[in-house]
Amino acid sequence: MTQTRRQRKKNASAMRLVGAQLAVFRRAAEHTQAQLATQVCAECETIASIEQGRRPLQPEMAERLDKLLGTKGALAVAIENMPEMDKYPIWAAEFVDREADAVALASFENQVIPGQLQTEAYARAVFRARVPVLDADEIERQVAARIERQEILRRKVPPSLSFVLNEAVLMDRLGGRDVFREQLARLRECAQLPGLSLQVMPFGQETHAGLNGPFVLLETPDFEHLAYTETQRGSQLISEPEEVSILEQKYAMLRTQALNPEDSRALLERRQAES
Repeated sequence: MTQTRRQRKKNASAMRLVGAQLAVFRRAAEHTQAQLATQVCAECETIASIEQGRRPLQPEMAERLDKLLGTKGALAVAIENMPEMDKYPIWAAEFVDREADAVALASFENQVIPGQLQTEAYARAVFRARVPVLDADEIERQVAARIERQEILRRKVPPSLSFVLNEAVLMDRLGGRDVFREQLARLRECAQLPGLSLQVMPFGQETHAGLNGPFVLLETPDFEHLAYTETQRGSQLISEPEEVSILEQKYAMLRTQALNPEDSRALLERRQAES
């Protein structure tokens, strides 16, 4: 196991420990999650996520909870002594670990080029567009982490990879003309890689299986099927077979609605000539 992955596991364990402590303190004070959320002006789901170790407890909230639960600063001290957070958000770290070992991965994207296919300049443009604005050091850290994930393409035995991109992704010129042209060239190169399928969902569709947004499917070396979705402020790794099956059905439909790989490469060539 690499140092990076060990650190992620350490971070996740610390998050679960703090969450378990909060749950113990809450029950000792005879509060439900909903009652506690109301008293600290938070959503019930926020308290539930913290207790399950899926969301970090912020210092300011830790102090409020300590006062409310009478825990004499225990939560605040725990947060102060948390290990330094890794390069990936806690909610995405488990997915990144699974992705690195996946034997198959399929991705539908309608906002940006998938991270595995981004150039460094394009990735930098994506992180520069974040709101709130990230400082320069954080942007470079995030870019390095994204490029590191692309090792999956260079594995001795690469996974089976499938990408479906909405044509709108190919129209946005994030970072400017030069960055855009370099990114198009990268997509054309990736489309030629063995075991990688790249398809474009063209404009003008009368039906579309991906209207609920982007998602990723992956298969682990143990043949476990998982799915991953992101929102504006978090994400979800899905393991429930029924839910994964629904997304697999959506992806199968998307592949039939998109251009085939050959026509998709031709579209990329036209976009590159026009840029």
